[in-house]
Amino acid sequence: MNYIKRPEWILSGAIPNIADAFFESMSGVTTTGATIIGNPMTLPNLPHGIESLPHGILFWRSFIQWIGGMGIIVFTIAILPLLGIGGVQMFKAEVPGPVSDKLRPRVKETAKILWLVYVGFTVLEMLLLGLGGMTWFDAICHAFTTMPTGGFSTMNASIGGWTSSVIHYIIIFFMLMAGVNFTLHFRAMSGDVKSYFRDYEFKIYIGIILLVTFVIFIIISLSDGGFSHIKFRDSLFQTVSIITTTGYGTYDYELWSYFIQFTLIGLMFIGAMGGSTGGGMKIIRVFLIIKHSLMETRRLLHARAIIPIRIGNRYIDESIIRNTLGFFLFYVAIFALTSASLTAMGIDITSAIGAAASAVGNIGPALGAFGPTDNYALLPDIGKWILSFAMLLGRLEIFTVLILFSRTYWR
Repeated sequence: MNYIKRPEWILSGAIPNIADAFFESMSGVTTTGATIIGNPMTLPNLPHGIESLPHGILFWRSFIQWIGGMGIIVFTIAILPLLGIGGVQMFKAEVPGPVSDKLRPRVKETAKILWLVYVGFTVLEMLLLGLGGMTWFDAICHAFTTMPTGGFSTMNASIGGWTSSVIHYIIIFFMLMAGVNFTLHFRAMSGDVKSYFRDYEFKIYIGIILLVTFVIFIIISLSDGGFSHIKFRDSLFQTVSIITTTGYGTYDYELWSYFIQFTLIGLMFIGAMGGSTGGGMKIIRVFLIIKHSLMETRRLLHARAIIPIRIGNRYIDESIIRNTLGFFLFYVAIFALTSASLTAMGIDITSAIGAAASAVGNIGPALGAFGPTDNYALLPDIGKWILSFAMLLGRLEIFTVLILFSRTYWR
């Protein structure tokens, strides 16, 4: 968290307000991607928004997201399972990770492996984007913000600033990879490519993306003049961008139907796979909660029955289920409190709900006044502080922050 306190925004003159500077920094380090840059009413020294920033500041915005993304990977896969908090024990049950399968016996070695995977993907994307038509500076910045599923761009129009399908599909692929558990990437690079397809969460992840992309593509095609490749590309891009919580945009999804917007809000809550750089509740948790609900329904009919919960070929321990339910309740409570706080400032309910879901899920763009073509510049300062705290809670799996307020912890 050292980067949050760095004064580069203020010293450069790009963001003179402390609340704005803190919000932008927190958004970067937590890989949320929400920004206050882009409104000349609040930042008259940046009349052209993001594109007014010097290259040094643009690189800094990208770099803090890259560092934040790698930090959360090591934190999630190598550290949290050892602490036994936040429901991360599910890695032991579902994905053979460094704790259960002894990927490497020491946390230090595990972190080193994850760094190599992360850096490898970043360099590969950088090269492909540069060869695909981006300037090398833009390629570096976007590689630094794709792999952590951050979403900061060097263009006001985000990825929509490039019309090349090659660039769009390169970024889609790497967003997709960033949303996958990095343990699976290591196993694939070690020769076990089939580990992807043996993993239950990965199959659900791909299934959700295909289903939502198909639904969006059909709806927008039937309502707007027929089928086309661009509509399919935009449908796929926005689906992957939202479920991985990257937050890039190629199209203003607020122009789509309310049903599509509702679906995208749902993806914000679901998020990507556990052990990825993505935010949200994570697919494995959502799936486990659904399985638990179905089991409780069966228990109403068979009160004496012992019905274990199984994901794939593995049985889930009761302690993991309780932990996951606790995480879910905290997640929903924080979302509700954040939404209520924003409405108390006079923000409309659509914008408040969208901003709260975006902050807790570390997504960036939301709905209403904070949609994909807008920014958070006109949000009151107190609202920026609240959303900054929500970003921190969402990025650090909630329990790791809330435990600091526990009397038992300090004893």
